[in-house]
Amino acid sequence: MSLDRASKLTPQPWTDIFTNDTCIDRRQCRRTVPMKILALGVGRTGTASIRAALQRLGYIETYHMMSASVENPPDCLMWHDALCAKYDGVGKFGRAEWDQLLGNCQAVCDWPACAFAKELVEAYPNAKVILNTRDVDSWHESVKRTVYWRAKDPEHYLASKVSWAASMYYPMLNKFFDTFFRGDFLNEGKQVYLDHLEEVRSLVPPENLLEYRVSDGWGPLCKFLGDDVPEEPFPRVNDISNFKARCSKRNRRQMMNAAFQAAAYGGTVFATGLIAISFLQRYFF
Repeated sequence: MSLDRASKLTPQPWTDIFTNDTCIDRRQCRRTVPMKILALGVGRTGTASIRAALQRLGYIETYHMMSASVENPPDCLMWHDALCAKYDGVGKFGRAEWDQLLGNCQAVCDWPACAFAKELVEAYPNAKVILNTRDVDSWHESVKRTVYWRAKDPEHYLASKVSWAASMYYPMLNKFFDTFFRGDFLNEGKQVYLDHLEEVRSLVPPENLLEYRVSDGWGPLCKFLGDDVPEEPFPRVNDISNFKARCSKRNRRQMMNAAFQAAAYGGTVFATGLIAISFLQRYFF
């Protein structure tokens, strides 16, 4: 029996005016372009820069966690179903489901996709594979201060109780940490990272695999993909300060959406409380 969260997608409230989320039901989608690149390194290894670089090289839609977290939140329901299928044995998630979720993409990177290295390599055997890496210690510290913080952020938890978008993203993000990192990122994270590198290397023939650091820039990436090197510098995006500022801003806007929804349906006291919390957190914390 499948939990099938994706089938329980609710319409986006018309009162969500402070964010720019879309509400695309991927279950109704199919593959429209071939999958060409699987960047299977874990997040915080330059994946936002890789996404920007691949899109500059002309690859149509490079999927990234931001595709689900801030662009089309309903994707989180399908990712949650995929995590349950892989780690809990609940339901199924195969080529048909991957084509629904990723059908408009020629490339994929970041988490939660990295948790499905084996599944994605099997689903798209003709895709080239990039294993993006960085020093394990600096990576662990970066994750602890960004995505792990996001998963445990009390403000994000509050938003998940009242926001249409956060109610899908927050549970999926925590499910990812509880499964991929064996329920203990702080103590198990570094070993999981190293084990993941070995798994990807074991899945892909050397001629189809590029081990890559974003500090290497355009050269090895373009050579591996057979693309011309662009004239502009390699993109550098998503540092720690930008990450936290962006997440905090999104929390506030989601709570403002919820407050507007409550006010629109008569919950004036509740709405006032949410607005007060949002402003207090903005200016005093």
